[in-house]
Amino acid sequence: MKRLIFSLVMLIGAISFAQDIRGPIANPAPGVLDGVYVKEHVPTKKVIPYEYVREADVTWSKRIWRVIDLREKFNHPLYYPLDDLQEGMWKKNTTRWSLWTIIRHHVMTGDLTVYSPYNPDWEDWKDGDMFKYPIVPNTPGGNYYTDQEFRERMFVYLGVEQIDPFAEALKSVVWPDEDSIDAEGNAVYPPSDTMWYMSKDIVQYRIKEDWFFDKERSVLDVRIIGIAPVIYSKDNNGNISGFEELFWLYFPECRYVFQNFFVQSRHNDSQRMSFDDLFWKRMFQSYIVKQTNLYDREIDSYKAGVDALLESERIKEKIFEFEHDLWSF
Repeated sequence: MKRLIFSLVMLIGAISFAQDIRGPIANPAPGVLDGVYVKEHVPTKKVIPYEYVREADVTWSKRIWRVIDLREKFNHPLYYPLDDLQEGMWKKNTTRWSLWTIIRHHVMTGDLTVYSPYNPDWEDWKDGDMFKYPIVPNTPGGNYYTDQEFRERMFVYLGVEQIDPFAEALKSVVWPDEDSIDAEGNAVYPPSDTMWYMSKDIVQYRIKEDWFFDKERSVLDVRIIGIAPVIYSKDNNGNISGFEELFWLYFPECRYVFQNFFVQSRHNDSQRMSFDDLFWKRMFQSYIVKQTNLYDREIDSYKAGVDALLESERIKEKIFEFEHDLWSF
């Protein structure tokens, strides 16, 4: 009897603890377990620390930029489930989020720092993947943006402002007057002038990473340095004209957020992992768009179409051959 009471107390305590974590999980009534066990591994797990690496131990390194295309079926765990905007309310899945939903939520709560993809004072200078232009509100002793400037910047990076043809007329309306009250006596507010970027709008993620050989551990290792969501860029007629990086995130900072969110398994619900695990195990399909080179150019500047994909595969094969040749006897 004592053992049964102890088990019930532990179960209720585990449920209460699981409800207080950062990741989205099922939230049943007290004393109810939605399943046969408490799903606490991913929502409460800690980040696996990187091995310390000395500069003197790195005998070879290569910086790579690659693209994760969310239109590929293998990358759908990063894309789904889709969030939505219904009646002005942001609708999210209650048990798991897409990678964009996680990023957007934690950017808005201040857990993740947004880095501009270009120099805010000179937009022709695009070097945001070097994390030189953080967009953060002004802090004591800081020299960044005021609260108003910070909010305006976030409108640019998380949503695009729409021009309302009735905006000028609505500005002159004094709330509430008889023209702003509907038949039921409720106030009628102006339509939203902002369309937020949702999960379906994110078509790619750009990754910046370093491959290096650590002679201390005798391993060829890789570290992701940054990640950037990418959307379609469109012309004035709404036609797709290319791709646009929204902003850059410092990946070591993202790991502390990604570790607490489930990635849905295709075949086994008991083997779900975190988004940090997905990137650690490199369970995504991607292609290389640039490597450090003498001319500092991307592949699409000298190759096109299938030739660009073949060049991407050639760079991958070159890295593989480097590691293979290390252990040839």
